[in-house]
Amino acid sequence: MAISKFTRLIEDGKPIDKFGDGSTARDYTYIHDIVDGIIGALNYKSGPICDIFNLGGSQTVTLNDLIATIEQAVGKKAQINQLPDQPGDVPLTSADVSKARSLLNFNPTTHIAEGVPAYVKWFREMRAQGITVN
Repeated sequence: MAISKFTRLIEDGKPIDKFGDGSTARDYTYIHDIVDGIIGALNYKSGPICDIFNLGGSQTVTLNDLIATIEQAVGKKAQINQLPDQPGDVPLTSADVSKARSLLNFNPTTHIAEGVPAYVKWFREMRAQGITVN
């Protein structure tokens, strides 16, 4: 959600809300990697009829690095609306994909430095066709 929202706002020259000092980190995952994991789960026949798997990128990116990556891909500097930390926000979230890696052969391969430019390209293609991307 953040990548989509920030891309749209930066592209449109509008400010983005940045909570805290930008050191919070998240595990952003490219959609193709998630789809690969879902397909792996659909094809999983060796275990119980129902099982739970974490799918994620298994790499964390700080908010500051995410904003910088989007700025580079869009080719514009973000206008930052600096805000205090959000109450209840956690400093780090990351998916433990070891079970999915072991049982589904799940292996996310798209690094944020590749995924964000690919997203921005897709975003611009959609806009060029008159399709609104939120």
